[in-house]
Amino acid sequence: MQYQKHFSIAEAQAELRIVMPLIQKLAELKKILDARGYDIYHHQYFGGMGPNGYGVFPREMEELVEIIRDLAERGIEVKDPGKGLIDFPHIRANGDEVYLCYILGEHEIVAWHPLEGGFAARKSINEL
Repeated sequence: MQYQKHFSIAEAQAELRIVMPLIQKLAELKKILDARGYDIYHHQYFGGMGPNGYGVFPREMEELVEIIRDLAERGIEVKDPGKGLIDFPHIRANGDEVYLCYILGEHEIVAWHPLEGGFAARKSINEL
């Protein structure tokens, strides 16, 4: 198994209700940083030197990183902060390790996908 922590569907749905405001904030922070020309994946402003030319990260970046750390400590994988795309490790009845998948805008977890398949391989949670 790749993950130590796995969520049942009920556990993931309950955790989602708790972390939903964090997911929304994550998407907002990403949008702000994008508008400023900040690349969160390379941790620098385009054309700047160091984190932003001054040797410190913007407050929004620090907050974004803190939210991602909090979610990781809960066992939740952040796949795309801008889209609010997160995954909850889960074990299917057949023993396969998969992700329960959520994207901002959905009211609850409605899909899952294999670890290797990513978002493009999403299937209805009814097919789990």
